[in-house]
Amino acid sequence: MKRFPLASAVLLAGLVLPAVADAHTFGAHDAGFAHGFLHPIGGWDHLLAMVAVGLWAAQRGGAALWALPAAFVTAMIGGGLLGMTGIELPAVELGIAGSVIALGALIAAQSRLSLPVSLVVVSAFALFHGHAHGAEMPEAAQPLLYGLGFALATALLHGAGVGAALSLRGVVRGGTGALALRGLGAAIGLSGVALVALA
Repeated sequence: MKRFPLASAVLLAGLVLPAVADAHTFGAHDAGFAHGFLHPIGGWDHLLAMVAVGLWAAQRGGAALWALPAAFVTAMIGGGLLGMTGIELPAVELGIAGSVIALGALIAAQSRLSLPVSLVVVSAFALFHGHAHGAEMPEAAQPLLYGLGFALATALLHGAGVGAALSLRGVVRGGTGALALRGLGAAIGLSGVALVALA
């Protein structure tokens, strides 16, 4: 039961932070680290996908627990550089929405793809997310600070997903906990479908 407050805090942060991010617009003087940090948190598509990576990593356990989040952040930085320099990627928004649907489905199915294939999957999705971050960087932002901001926010969202999954296991013992995590994945996937439908 000691882990339950962490799960509550993660859920509360997921509900509140996007609204906080939308409520703040940054001018030229502060469009660096803070703007980059809030960019992944300010959109449900980014937030859901990044939390889903953490959930999937915790569901799989072992080396995937750190390798999947690390691969996502690394590839996302690469995508961010592409976006910052104006190099186009095809169907970025579709790739972002698809990542929410696919990652949710992988959790719901309790997928056991090989680790190398899983790393390719999360890295490919991360390129789209990173490209969107980079392409939407304010002109006045310092690229390094902006990039550090969105990389840190992403890592924290992965950590929130890992923490939520571990807390869920602590609260709901046995097979029911695993089933609840799969249900959470299904909810994320359906949220991705809703985001596409409402776009």
